[in-house]
Amino acid sequence: MASIILKRTSFSSMKSMAGCIRTGATSFGAFAAKVEAGTDIVAAAPDVSLQKARTWDEGVSSKFATTPLKDIFRGKRVVIFGLPGAYTGVCSQQHVPSYKNNIDKFRAEKVDSVICVAVNDPYAINAWAEKLEAKDVIDFYGDFDGSFHKSLGLEKDLSAALLGPRSQRWSALVVDGKVNVLNVEENPSDFKVSGGEHILKQI
Repeated sequence: MASIILKRTSFSSMKSMAGCIRTGATSFGAFAAKVEAGTDIVAAAPDVSLQKARTWDEGVSSKFATTPLKDIFRGKRVVIFGLPGAYTGVCSQQHVPSYKNNIDKFRAEKVDSVICVAVNDPYAINAWAEKLEAKDVIDFYGDFDGSFHKSLGLEKDLSAALLGPRSQRWSALVVDGKVNVLNVEENPSDFKVSGGEHILKQI
């Protein structure tokens, strides 16, 4: 059964603590995702493509090719999760491992691919994925200019943490391009509803 969790808040102060992004929240209504259960994610971002994680040499060889969203989502059962950035604390220590360590359970649920996307270039994402030893089980993509997240209303300004424009921390189940489940954390430093264990219960 399709479900959606959207916790809408904004954050007035930020600091880096213990390697993660910490945010102090104040209530306001500016954050509103443009995507929800039932949304066609391809139609919501019609001119957007993502950049598959790769080395610089692979980028040159491919003539810096990008991947259209329809090639990622159409005709497939996909679990996708977004995070503020490569090499950050919660992302490295909890978010990616929660999917990597449960990959067999996702496969048992007939998920065709598990995807990680972040507002980074594909070269940084690639090095990070290799460091985490997760590239063989998770498909990593860069959203180098943030256009994917902006199209979905999932962008987040983390300039106070010296990260600049990034994304919310989120996860979704997308079936044939349509969002069945969407989970968005209240704070980018939170790890309550976007992890692999949580979305497995929603599939």
